Amino acid sequence: MLKGIPAIISPELMKILMEMGHGDEIVLADGNFPAASCAQRLVRADGHGVPALLAAILSLFPLDTYAEHSVGLMAVVPGDPVKPVIWDEYKRLTDIYEPEAGKFELIERFAFYERAKQAYAIVATGETAQYANIILKKGVIKP
Repeated sequence: MLKGIPAIISPELMKILMEMGHGDEIVLADGNFPAASCAQRLVRADGHGVPALLAAILSLFPLDTYAEHSVGLMAVVPGDPVKPVIWDEYKRLTDIYEPEAGKFELIERFAFYERAKQAYAIVATGETAQYANIILKKGVIKP
């Protein structure tokens, strides 16, 4: 344990966050996401929901304010009646920690999978909400 580091951030996840550079992306994946088959680097966070991890990560992790979109969400498949209310929580959290993040990018399901395969890492969570997958693009620490 360390002072100031949220307990939900495992040593493995901290290492990943520290290794990442400007423009690198990390995926916080819900429990239905094929994380193991997509990941270059897989971090397990079973039993944790995405909002708690997102809040902890954003307390340490700058988003890329130079990119058109520093946050991406898996878009709802056309015809699916699901309304992902979890997205409102994601917006609330990014507004708290990274108010300059701007609008979220909606990424078609299979395009999201392909982008996730290129991500620096995927964090597999126990999140049960549908369409709870989120991509974060790392920014820079500004003096």
